[in-house]
Amino acid sequence: MAGRTHSWRETQRQPVGACAEQSNQAFLVQSRDCGRGGSANLADLTRDIFEMTGSRKLISLCGAAGIALIALSGAALADGYEYEGKAMAAPDEGRKFTYSFGLAGTSDYVFRGISQTDNDPTIQGSIDIGYGMFYAGVWGSGLGAGFGANAEYDWYAGIKPSWDTHTFLGKVDFDLGVIYYTYPGAADAGAEFDYVEFKAGYSSSFWSFLIPGVTSGTTVYYSPDNFGETGGVWTVESAYAWEGHEIRGITPTIGGVFGAVYGDLSEGYNVNGFGEDKYYYWNAGLALAVGNITFDFRYWDTDIGTIAAAPPAPVGFCADAGLCDERFVFTVSVSVP
Repeated sequence: MAGRTHSWRETQRQPVGACAEQSNQAFLVQSRDCGRGGSANLADLTRDIFEMTGSRKLISLCGAAGIALIALSGAALADGYEYEGKAMAAPDEGRKFTYSFGLAGTSDYVFRGISQTDNDPTIQGSIDIGYGMFYAGVWGSGLGAGFGANAEYDWYAGIKPSWDTHTFLGKVDFDLGVIYYTYPGAADAGAEFDYVEFKAGYSSSFWSFLIPGVTSGTTVYYSPDNFGETGGVWTVESAYAWEGHEIRGITPTIGGVFGAVYGDLSEGYNVNGFGEDKYYYWNAGLALAVGNITFDFRYWDTDIGTIAAAPPAPVGFCADAGLCDERFVFTVSVSVP
């Protein structure tokens, strides 16, 4: 618009030539040389002055109208009205392709309170991608010699929509997804180890109005046919975390989990070989984040350790009391980016 306005103004100045750039006195003295054909009589001078004055008024009126139009347009945009020919939609920051890689070393791979590595250390890794609320990835870990497989790979996908309540309840994040647990090379000819699990959960900062930095949530998992073809199994897991302020580049987080697992003995789900088809597990720990590296110190325990220690030797998921009793686990992990 600036270029077009300048051109229009230059066009309007042409009838009076250079006279528009001169004072009235200079115009009267040099009117013969200002493009009026050499006429210097009173009628011509009067007509020239009238044309010059009229042109200036016209320019002034058009300039005022332009300023008013711009002001009105600004007010309209401020009120939410947009000119479709000029307005451009802001990029949706939520709809971006994201990716990350993770690598971890842990002193013991514990899954819902039970060691999967015979209390030995192992290496773990993950690859994750996302677009907006959609996510997918794979996570892998080494396993113990007595597990029947050398490694576990978990494939997962889902959506994570959010709801901002605009109240003291804050924002609520949901997680709806599916996980496929696989054990390549497992000796599972008699009972398939691989299984699928669905999940639905939420997390929120509801309690942060009392304790800033606190988040909590609950997730429900359901497997139609659990590990080893042991029928339908439900898991309900609640978690909490409090993130502290950064101190000398270190951000501490205190958190914990409490979960309950419910199976069906009639379908073969036997926790410890003594007819138990449910158990509880929990953990609590401290995580220290330094950039993209996290050091995690965690205490784990279940309510099935002492039961499994009783004779005769149990043959359930916790066949050895040492796999499901209390323990401290140390994990160091790094994520990129």
